[in-house]
Amino acid sequence: MPIHPDIAARFPLLDGLTSLREAYGTPDGLARIRRYESWEPAVPPPVVPTRDDAAPGPHGPVPVRIYEPAGGGVDRPCLVWAHGGGFLGGDLDMHEADWTAREVCARAGAVVVSVDYRLAVDGVCYPVPHDDTVAAVSWVRDNAGALGIDASRIAVGGASAGANLTAGAVLKLRDRDGWLPSAMVFVYGVAHPVVPPASPALAAALAELPVLFSPPAGERDDFLTINYLGGPISSADGYAMPALGVLEGLCPTVVINAEYDRLRASGEAFAAALALAGVGVRQVLVPGVLHAFLNQPAELEPVGRGLDLIAEVVAGERALVRA
Repeated sequence: MPIHPDIAARFPLLDGLTSLREAYGTPDGLARIRRYESWEPAVPPPVVPTRDDAAPGPHGPVPVRIYEPAGGGVDRPCLVWAHGGGFLGGDLDMHEADWTAREVCARAGAVVVSVDYRLAVDGVCYPVPHDDTVAAVSWVRDNAGALGIDASRIAVGGASAGANLTAGAVLKLRDRDGWLPSAMVFVYGVAHPVVPPASPALAAALAELPVLFSPPAGERDDFLTINYLGGPISSADGYAMPALGVLEGLCPTVVINAEYDRLRASGEAFAAALALAGVGVRQVLVPGVLHAFLNQPAELEPVGRGLDLIAEVVAGERALVRA
């Protein structure tokens, strides 16, 4: 379907930016990307109780923010959630983190634990953000009772870079501890060190976007991955880039892609690989939206639908059975 008109109306905010490398590589460019991605809603996100805590990790404490349904309770479902930002931006207050957590908490009646992993800046690189994410998920699992969570109903998910990190964490916890969450939610994430070629349908969709989202001929578009890895893409393993991992035996997974998103090719290929590995997987294409749509208000109909789907998975209402 066409790009949602409310999103297309914001394209002038990107005027003058010609490449994502430029946008993510300068403070001004990154700030303009954030202004484009996020705007204030007519109706604020739900008000739910929150508190900050920290999970112990190998690189020091990992800050987390805990969102709880009104009224408290025990044996509640849980989502451990990680925001995106190209591995080098984002925090617990960004809309993709805070708004998503509030919406899923209210819609699913679930505890949401949002993870403030270390960013790949100032010399930090893989495996540090990965280790932080593993530590946060482990902490939630090991403290389920104290958090009022049903230990058998812990879902794990993230958006963009956060989808990569949470998928890598699930692989690590399966291999290290023999543990899997109830479900995984992979939202417009990157699973490959080099994004697979776009299908003809995706290439046609991308041609409708501002030049910023189409790398100039000859320009590599894997600079964020190289920055995260701290070295060449050939150094990636299956925990850094989940499509390289052994996928057999993973938990049921929902892959949510944006229609107008270069990373859709990675999500589609990851979903196909999960299916070939015998994993229960469902792939959903959210129409009319671009990458990072969870930074946008839930009143935008496609965004609200995406949040409903995440909440259904977390609450256990969506039928996702192990293959």
